[in-house]
Amino acid sequence: MKLTTRETVLFGILGGATFGLKACMMMLPNIEPVTLMTILFALTFGKKSIYPIYVYVALELLFYGMNIWVINYLYLWPLLAFIAHKLRGIDSAVGWAVLAAVFGLMFGMLCAPVYFIIGGMPFAISWWISGIPYDIIHCVSNFAIVLVLYNPAKKLLNRLIEA
Repeated sequence: MKLTTRETVLFGILGGATFGLKACMMMLPNIEPVTLMTILFALTFGKKSIYPIYVYVALELLFYGMNIWVINYLYLWPLLAFIAHKLRGIDSAVGWAVLAAVFGLMFGMLCAPVYFIIGGMPFAISWWISGIPYDIIHCVSNFAIVLVLYNPAKKLLNRLIEA
C-alpha cells in the first residue's frame, strides 16, 4: 500500500493525536479514546488504517518503553480495525458503541494469549481474572466515549481528509 505524502503526514498527525488524547486521559484507569480512533481509522482508511494505528503504538513504545503490553498492542488494535472494517455497514453511533464496549470487556481476555506464552496457563488466567474490574471500566467508558464522540469525531476526520 503506497502512501502519498499527504497520507503520510495525515497518518503521522492522527497517530500522534491518538497518543496525545490518550496521554491527556491517563489519570483515568482504562478510559481512553484509542478504541474510537481505531474504529474511525478503519472506517475511513480501510487497510491503510494500520499506519496511524502503528504510529500510535510506536509513540507508546518510545515514551513508555518496551514491555509485554507492546506485543498485545501490535495485534489488538489491528484486530479491532479489521472487525470495524468488516462491520462498516453499521450506520449508528449506538452500534459502534456496542462494538467498542464488547472490545473493552474482552480486552484482557484478548491479551491473555501473550501471557499464556510467557508464563503458562495459570499466569494467563490469573492475569485476566485480576484485570476484570478494569475490563468492566474499559467496557463502560468505551461505550460512553464512542456513543458521545463518534459522530462529531467522524465529521472532524472527514473535514481533515477533505481539506
